[in-house]
Amino acid sequence: MKISKKRHLAKTFTWRLTATLTTMIIAWLISGDPLTGLTVGGIEFFVKIPIYYFHERVWYRSNFGLNGRSRRE
Repeated sequence: MKISKKRHLAKTFTWRLTATLTTMIIAWLISGDPLTGLTVGGIEFFVKIPIYYFHERVWYRSNFGLNGRSRRE
């Protein structure tokens, strides 16, 4: 079964939206300022998208913890 890069991108964006919303709420609760939550969340959203995408691709190519799986290219 071949998993396309489109799937990794879709997973990256859906996770990023979920995680960013969580970060915004936490930053807002800690700071008491909704603008701080939006600022932190906005920065975090764009910084972490490429980090997560490449992390996902590396794990996809890894055989770690998978018995009997051949390396995917």
